[in-house]
Amino acid sequence: MNKTELLNKFSKDPEERVVLARALDQMDRAANRSIPCATQFLSPAQRAALEPLIAAAGHPSHLFHGGFEGAERTVCVFLPDWQGPDDWEPSDELAAIECAYPPTGADLTHRDLLGGLMGIGLTRERVGDILAGEKSAQIVCLRDAAPIILSQFDQAGRYRLKLREISLTDLSPAPNQVRVVHDTVAALRLDAVLSSGFSLARGKAADAVTGGRVSLNHRECLKPDRAVSEGDVVTCRGLGKCVLKTVGGRSRKGRIIIEIERYL
Repeated sequence: MNKTELLNKFSKDPEERVVLARALDQMDRAANRSIPCATQFLSPAQRAALEPLIAAAGHPSHLFHGGFEGAERTVCVFLPDWQGPDDWEPSDELAAIECAYPPTGADLTHRDLLGGLMGIGLTRERVGDILAGEKSAQIVCLRDAAPIILSQFDQAGRYRLKLREISLTDLSPAPNQVRVVHDTVAALRLDAVLSSGFSLARGKAADAVTGGRVSLNHRECLKPDRAVSEGDVVTCRGLGKCVLKTVGGRSRKGRIIIEIERYL
């Protein structure tokens, strides 16, 4: 398939089409110039849209990286034939900034920090994960955005910031807080797993799916009976995210035993 055919098949709306088109441009640039080429930061949904497109384009060598293992927002790096994933240096494309915000007791949130970054003219695509803590935050960004942040991002909310660049290896994401849910379902349907994961009545879970509030593996799904497999990620707008961690055997009543991790 050519570029237009790929975009027609894999993009669901004009905004996503632009993201995928830019990724294809970087894919071609890496092949034609024989250099590694990276996209801007992708949301989980954008990454989910890009992965099948890459496969349909012949699965060129690539990797996703967000500065640390488990990052939510990542760039996609297309690699030339001569370069393997282990030879790519993340700091060539990404940087990390630490922001200290005295005095003690500052109540800066992720929204405060992101709003401040947008306020100095950065777009969301140039900023990765923001790891907000009690006394400081760590921001992952594109390498070319680091000088702008260091020179212009001096305040968030009502607090003055003290910034310094740190190594990507110094990033310290907090472990995810999860609650483990053990339950049984009659079938591995999306509405059943959603009902168990978020303690919803089955009817309300189905309504959330058909109402467009639910995504399966970061892609919107409108079918309550869509099959769910072990490892699948289910998100519901307004409720959060859960993962179907394990699918066990059958209970005495013939129902399927499942274990879900709900992110808090």
